[in-house]
Amino acid sequence: MPPPEHVHWLFASGFLALGLFLLAEAVVGREVWRKRRWRAYLWPSTMFLMGLGMWPVMAFFTSSTLHMLAHGAWAEVMMLAGAAELGLASGKLRSPLWRLAIVLAFVVTGAALLVHEQNDWFFQRSAFLHHLLGWTFLVAAVFPLGRALRPRSAVFASGFALAFVAVAVMLYSDRDVAPVFGHLSPMAGEPHR
Repeated sequence: MPPPEHVHWLFASGFLALGLFLLAEAVVGREVWRKRRWRAYLWPSTMFLMGLGMWPVMAFFTSSTLHMLAHGAWAEVMMLAGAAELGLASGKLRSPLWRLAIVLAFVVTGAALLVHEQNDWFFQRSAFLHHLLGWTFLVAAVFPLGRALRPRSAVFASGFALAFVAVAVMLYSDRDVAPVFGHLSPMAGEPHR
């Protein structure tokens, strides 16, 4: 079984793709981005596939019931948000309230990250990153909310995209047992590198 950081790096690649798709759309504008119809499906399908990919993580890479519940919740809200956005992009869903599914995904993800990390901030790098990611998702939930309420706002669209890029950078810096700011709890074990 690969180390947990390898799984985190894989999902970091997915979040980076999400951020870059959304950032490109924010830079060129929604109308220009959607001149090619398939582009409207890029980020929602990536989100949905990441949710599908979270199920094997839940089944094979969990060490406790709490971790299993957190990963299952992430899988569900990622798939819900991706499916809602796919429905909106295809025209099958018409209500703009479906855009709030991604807000729910951000809030559930942030809360689950905070709840599923039982160690304090400075226990080791992975504990620090789980806390940082949790608060990042909770605070950044303002961007998808603003994007849902004001769909033409460049600030909310850019903030939404950059939130995914920031999450990707954080996940790429994950190592299981490594010091954070020079501090490593003696209970964490030996550093891997």
